[in-house]
Amino acid sequence: MKAVIMAGGFGTRLRPLTTNIPKPMIPMAVKPLMEHIVDLLKDHGLDDLITLLYFQPDTIERYFGDGREFGVKMVYATATEDYGTAGAVKNAAAFLDDTFLVISGDVLTDFDLSKAVKVHKDRGAMATMVLTRVENPLQYGVVITAPDGRITHFLEKPTWGEVISDTVNTGIYILEPEVLELIPAGKEFDFSRDLFPKLMHEGRPLYGHVAAGYWKDVGDLIEYRLAHRDILAGLVKVALPGTQVEGLDKPIWLGEGSRVDFTASLRDGVLIGRHTQVGPNTHITRSVIGDNCVIEEGAVIIGSVLWNNVFIGARAVLKENVVGRASEIKANARIFEGALISEQCKVGEGSVVKADVKVWPHKVVEDGAVLATSLIWGQKWSRALFGAYGVTGLANLEISPEFGAKLGACFGATLRMGSFVRTSRDGHQASHMVKRAVVSGLLSAGINVRDFRVAPIPVVRYKMSARDVVGAVHVRKSPFDSELIDIIFFDEYGMDISSSREKSIERLFFREDFRRAKVEEIGRLSPPPYGTDFYRDGILSFIDQDALRRCGFRIVVDYAYGSSSVVFPQILGTLGCEVIALNGCMDESRITKSAEEFRRSLHQLSGIVKSLRADLGIMLDAGGEKIFIVDDAGNLLSDDLALATMALLVMRTHPHGVIGIPITAGSVIEELARDLGFEVLRTKTAPRALTEAATQEGVIFVGDGLGGFIFPKFQPAFDGMLAILKLLEMLATQDLRLRQFIPSVPQRFKCREQVPCSWERKGGAMRALIAATADEQVELVDGVKVHLGRDWVILYPDQDRPMFHILAEADTLAQAEAHVARYRAFLDDCMKGSLAEAAL
Repeated sequence: MKAVIMAGGFGTRLRPLTTNIPKPMIPMAVKPLMEHIVDLLKDHGLDDLITLLYFQPDTIERYFGDGREFGVKMVYATATEDYGTAGAVKNAAAFLDDTFLVISGDVLTDFDLSKAVKVHKDRGAMATMVLTRVENPLQYGVVITAPDGRITHFLEKPTWGEVISDTVNTGIYILEPEVLELIPAGKEFDFSRDLFPKLMHEGRPLYGHVAAGYWKDVGDLIEYRLAHRDILAGLVKVALPGTQVEGLDKPIWLGEGSRVDFTASLRDGVLIGRHTQVGPNTHITRSVIGDNCVIEEGAVIIGSVLWNNVFIGARAVLKENVVGRASEIKANARIFEGALISEQCKVGEGSVVKADVKVWPHKVVEDGAVLATSLIWGQKWSRALFGAYGVTGLANLEISPEFGAKLGACFGATLRMGSFVRTSRDGHQASHMVKRAVVSGLLSAGINVRDFRVAPIPVVRYKMSARDVVGAVHVRKSPFDSELIDIIFFDEYGMDISSSREKSIERLFFREDFRRAKVEEIGRLSPPPYGTDFYRDGILSFIDQDALRRCGFRIVVDYAYGSSSVVFPQILGTLGCEVIALNGCMDESRITKSAEEFRRSLHQLSGIVKSLRADLGIMLDAGGEKIFIVDDAGNLLSDDLALATMALLVMRTHPHGVIGIPITAGSVIEELARDLGFEVLRTKTAPRALTEAATQEGVIFVGDGLGGFIFPKFQPAFDGMLAILKLLEMLATQDLRLRQFIPSVPQRFKCREQVPCSWERKGGAMRALIAATADEQVELVDGVKVHLGRDWVILYPDQDRPMFHILAEADTLAQAEAHVARYRAFLDDCMKGSLAEAAL
């Protein structure tokens, strides 16, 4: 049986280790990572191999040759373009005339491949995905299988709300040659994104096999070090070079020709390559030392990986580091946790390299120097960049000027040189500082910037592509936490950037080698050639001005000290509305509201509406995107009631179309839509999913159930100012006041609870939930939604916090509370089950 080794990856997340070598060739326990894969294949009788090359192919081909030295037969296919994973295998179709196995050359595993092949053949499968279970499935393709092994659901790189299991695709496939006929030649085609969904859609025999054993995608520098730790701990079965000898606590492997002084202390598992010298009184713990290394007297090496030809001077200290080929760490140097020294670097005598710093190839740290930042562009960010509200962090600590400039450069690097980008901010000085840093980063990447200064978010989003703008950045102080700053990115249509664009920015950020423009190509900073009048003219032409003027509404508007106060009064002033403005100036100290301050503001708004007998009260959020409504009797509309009311007004005043709402919104909207001949589109809860729904054909209104409303014909984005005008327009055309209209909305009750759940248990809990509700009527749009007749319950993991949300709707509050209590216990059982399984 033949096997295909995928060895064309760039290994960008492992840079700078992979600056000069392809990822499959990085040392793993002294020999190339791909060599462990070749050994595994040979052990299972797969010795007829074809290796697919792309990046630096000569390095791999020169090392393995025809494979004879490694006990296999090896041929190569080198691609000239990136055709994707399946497209690359298609290029080798002439070699594959029978059942074959596909495996990545840059993973570490000891799976029983013989058993996987047997399961594939016993089931008569056309394709079998080898699966495993992981704690955090976000970076992988998540898979659900039926009891017979047939794959029923598959989702590539999900968000937490989309996680349906902790069972993931390992990138190991057993395929029949007929599969190759479904892959187009000479075109980009991916196994996970294209081929497997096609097999599922056509009902072909696509199966999954959950393999026992060890598997790790060595995707980043931390995983690289952890993989070595697992090897030394015996958690993965791989052939290690050298002779195994008994250590004080765990085995030690000693390569040919190596010498260790009898006073040296080697503990907790140590692997030493060939012809390496370890001097007296050294202390080496849980580390891998390559070939031809020299470690001088008194050096301390803990949890580290040293490549070949490394020199460690006397009394140097290394803690959890990687040191590249032919680098020198001189006497008394100290390398702190997580720091990385690339190949052919010199760290001077008595110098200090701080934690998480990367020293790129061929760099020199002088004697006595203290290196606190990487020698490329800056510090390492400690977690995933993007959350629910863009990039969020502590002002001037995590979101510093240095960070902002780097992030702006990374965003700019994803855009065409010379493109135009809008920037804006709220009224806070911290936002001002960070936005200027982001602008500097964009300019350094050759991007031209049109700066709106202080502006509401909807104004910045409006008609971007029509004015040759390909993106935008808005910086604001978080409306939820006074210590945080949000940096929000928009695409050319004014929508939040896609998750794929987010991942592109993250990759560039962590690689730290993004594009820098030449001096003559540096971008230009300028104000926009138009003011807010282009937004004002657009919004006035979109609404029925005459209807508003006829009614002469008297309204109370709370601007919440936000930037809408510089735009919206001019718009309202042209429409004959009598406006009582509250908090109608910008005040940076009041942009963020605590929950208590928010409730107090709404209570104040309610009282003023009542006392002045106004027709309507509205509070805008600080960014101008969302609104909170008080009717003419002074009653605050709940988020659900506000959404249902707006949706019903839209259905009574617009031609038939589609209403977009999140999976968590109330079911009364479906009832109203059926009666009025409208359709309802349910989406994920993420803002990007709702704005994408707004771009679909036939969609005339979208609401998020949290005060955000979209009228797609104006722009596919949340716009609080437009929502206010449309609400007034629809009430005017119906000749109603809001209090008269609200009874038209059926009443339902909701109950919500948050359940703590560690990050490591989220995937297992989702898999257990789906398995336990297999006989129920379930939707998997976002989390798990269980329909219980007219009632329903949804359970979904939080995107940014270690917890689950449980939300139930019923005809009575007591029944909704009972549903939540029942499914809280249900979720607890699922989490306990996944934890017990993990322990086994």
